[in-house]
Amino acid sequence: MKKHYAVIGLGRFGFSVAKTLAKYDAEVIAIDSEEERVKKAADFVTYAVQLDAIDEKALRSVGVQNVDTAIVSIGENIEASILVVMLLKELGIRNIIAKAVTTLHGKVLQNLGVNRIIFPERDMAIRVAHSLIRPSVLEQLELSQEYSIVELPTPDNLIGKTLKDTQLRTRYGVNLIAIKRKITTEKGIIKDSWNVNPLPTDTIEKEDILVLIGLNEDLDKMGIK
Repeated sequence: MKKHYAVIGLGRFGFSVAKTLAKYDAEVIAIDSEEERVKKAADFVTYAVQLDAIDEKALRSVGVQNVDTAIVSIGENIEASILVVMLLKELGIRNIIAKAVTTLHGKVLQNLGVNRIIFPERDMAIRVAHSLIRPSVLEQLELSQEYSIVELPTPDNLIGKTLKDTQLRTRYGVNLIAIKRKITTEKGIIKDSWNVNPLPTDTIEKEDILVLIGLNEDLDKMGIK
């Protein structure tokens, strides 16, 4: 059964969210007050409409009250963002995700009962800083201030070893949750192959990408710099 979403505000963040949801065949209502943004979104979403999102009647007229999740990405206009969230709560939408531009904005949204608050600029700044501090890390997902998931190329000292031989958990306190490896299909196409939850007997190869989870301080002990 398809999930139904409303994306309110089609700036860079909202537009990308709507496009990605539509890519995965979700039903998406895209809403913005600017005609040009709505026209662009109309190429891929289920329904794109130009309206003032703080108009409750207008929201009801396009069926926003029936969606499973509403994403509010009107971060630049903090007052409008807050008013829209209040309207969505009154419409009975249980799952609301909202973009915040300041800590105070985020606290207000949290007090209104928003399920998840996104700080795009802050989060991107953190990712850039991580990429500078740990240039060997390909991707980093910060789960909390203490824990992260990282993707990194196989360190030289682990090449050719089985997972058991590496003793990652014993020596470093981190867990290997997946191995990404390039393989060539019978048709000669190179693609990524994922070994999720690898066995102790699985061998790590030179070109592998390791996906690790652990405390940031433990990840640092592996020489991830």
